[in-house]
Amino acid sequence: MQTSQERLLDSVLWIIRESSSERPTDLVLRERLKTSWMGAEGKREAARMVFRYYRWLGWLPRESSLEIQVLAASKMDVNLVSTEDLFKLAVPGWVSDHVELSEGWLRSLQVDPVLWIRCKATEDQTLRNVLPGLSKAHTEAPQASFYTGTEDLFRTESFIKGRFEIQDLSSQRVSIACAPKPGETWWDACAGEGGKMLHLADLMQGKGLIWASDVAEWRLEKLKKRAKRAGVFNYRVAPWTKSGRPPVKTKFDGILVDAPCSGVGTWQRNPQARWTLFPTDITRLAQEQGKILDAVVGNLKTGGRLIYAVCTLTKDETTAVSDSFAAKHPELEELERRWLWPHQHGGNGMYYAIWRLKS
Repeated sequence: MQTSQERLLDSVLWIIRESSSERPTDLVLRERLKTSWMGAEGKREAARMVFRYYRWLGWLPRESSLEIQVLAASKMDVNLVSTEDLFKLAVPGWVSDHVELSEGWLRSLQVDPVLWIRCKATEDQTLRNVLPGLSKAHTEAPQASFYTGTEDLFRTESFIKGRFEIQDLSSQRVSIACAPKPGETWWDACAGEGGKMLHLADLMQGKGLIWASDVAEWRLEKLKKRAKRAGVFNYRVAPWTKSGRPPVKTKFDGILVDAPCSGVGTWQRNPQARWTLFPTDITRLAQEQGKILDAVVGNLKTGGRLIYAVCTLTKDETTAVSDSFAAKHPELEELERRWLWPHQHGGNGMYYAIWRLKS
């Protein structure tokens, strides 16, 4: 009969073997653990072992069995890794042509990410009383706290009642940079499952209107469920293929384009993605990002703000897209560009640029 440790290792090996670019590790992990015999602590350990395997893949003896590699990864320590090895092994070789590598960023990729939550503006103190393990609010994102507890947040009464969202710090800072005001009309053009849309609604104190679009209607269905749980009702959904005419004719006070991207900024949280991304993906995505920006700019009111955000750190999808777009649209005034690097800010890597339509 297998011991619990042997069964745990078998589950980890199965998850890794089933993972691919078509079936990302986090999806396979959720499917496996949903029906697993393991308790909460066992599930956390399984997830830790899976992600450590991908985090340390560049160091592992590839000629050895998968089991030996997984066990070797579980013993790695970033404090014992040389700077030379970090630059050589932490990411694929082609990355240096597209991302400005630094020791700080590469070391951040080798440690577990912080779990950030966003408290609703009216629930901050209540949460601190009922959720042990919350940090103090972040200075640049007053509703953001990181969580160090062991409770399954999705099962807590506070989550079920919509008192908080699990949302990365950098994502929250993008919403804050949008600076929406109560009573305004906004468009979240690539809303996905609605994380930033819900934050915009909270910042607007539930007043005004937000249109939320996405190419995938199943994501918009999830957005609706999240909005209902969070008590957000000042929004409308409008499916959009991100090409051709926008789905509504409204002129907006603000438009957020949280564009599809390579996700390099999420590699700390999503280590498998380091090894499934290729330069051709970056080129394709940069072209798509430019097209989305061109498609939405005509829906800005005079004085309206356009925010371009991506959770990536490649030059192709950040400054290059911003430069190209700005050159084609002299009617816009650039207000800000900002990089959010994981090792400097504590959240995912992100970039955003903000323009205003001139009078």
